[in-house]
Amino acid sequence: MPIITCIEDLRVLAQRRVPRMFYDYADSGSYTEGTYRANETDFSKIKLRQRVAVDMDNRTTKTKMIGEDVAMPVAIAPTGLTGMQHADGEILGAKAAEKFGVPFTLSTMSICSIEDVAEHTSKPFWFQLYVMRDREFSENIIDRAKAAGCSALVLTVDLQLLGQRHKDLKNGLSAPPKLTIPNMINMATKPRWGLGMLGTSRRTFRNIVGHAKGVDDISSLNSWANEQFDPQLNWKDLEWIKKRWGGKIILKGIIDPEDAKMALKVGADALIVSNHGGRQLDGALSSISALPAIIDAVGDKIEVHMDGGIRTGQDVLKAKALGAAGTYIGRAFLYGLGAMGEQGVTTALDIIRKELDTTMALCGLRDVNDLSRDVLLMPDRWW
Repeated sequence: MPIITCIEDLRVLAQRRVPRMFYDYADSGSYTEGTYRANETDFSKIKLRQRVAVDMDNRTTKTKMIGEDVAMPVAIAPTGLTGMQHADGEILGAKAAEKFGVPFTLSTMSICSIEDVAEHTSKPFWFQLYVMRDREFSENIIDRAKAAGCSALVLTVDLQLLGQRHKDLKNGLSAPPKLTIPNMINMATKPRWGLGMLGTSRRTFRNIVGHAKGVDDISSLNSWANEQFDPQLNWKDLEWIKKRWGGKIILKGIIDPEDAKMALKVGADALIVSNHGGRQLDGALSSISALPAIIDAVGDKIEVHMDGGIRTGQDVLKAKALGAAGTYIGRAFLYGLGAMGEQGVTTALDIIRKELDTTMALCGLRDVNDLSRDVLLMPDRWW
């Protein structure tokens, strides 16, 4: 086992252990992948003010996200096909998050079902909803999330249609994987992954198969999924979703201040500044560069979170200093999961918390809740 010091170490290990089609699914963006890369690299433009001779004892990274106590301002983002990065991946991720003290968000397009995750955890998790053309399915999955005790509904609003991801098309991505000769050869080089998958029955989209009308097996699943993302989703749909859910709602996929104002208007409890990890509109702003204008527009009226490009605790600090009440890790979580299962998720979270804690200290801060723009330096002060 190599010495793991950073998220990049987990990424390299995951790339070795996860079949190419699933690793590429996690580690790619749409079209030229420009926005995907910018999500990460734009953090490096923001510099930090180092302070000295300040009492750094008794530091804390604890805070709240939508009123829930969290060990640090980080949640695990909803990611599709997580159970194909590692057998029972969503269950392992949820268990690691619960033990660590951060929220876990389960995707509609998960391999393990809502009920699977609820059975293996003892604290409420969050559920991410894609609104489908089949409104009966959407209503039923909301009801299932309520029955499982989920404490927040994360409604994704930026996937009315899919941005093209070249690697997925070339790899013939599917769950379970298509057994083409190149895919079989590649999977044969991943024995750890293969043994894990042989040991579980969870190998398809268990939130959908057996729950959506006419979807009883894999052959009917693919055609259903390709037709179901709803291009007619609009702000008026929030009314029936809120009524059906009856709890806290977080809107994910806001990247423009005008849309942030709409999120406030429809009564969301929080919004997530996100461009879907650079997997939708290539050429859109990075999440961190979009964050300041959204904070300035609505930040004192609605809780603002941020998703996209978080690889270090310093990234978390920068987003928090710019006004985000919380951040989300998607790829960093998947790298840890693919590399080492549940222990890898815990390692990823621990890396980020330690980096956040150390950076706070060197910036002269003891409490993550005291972070402000004063700790940041930028040549052009774009916020």
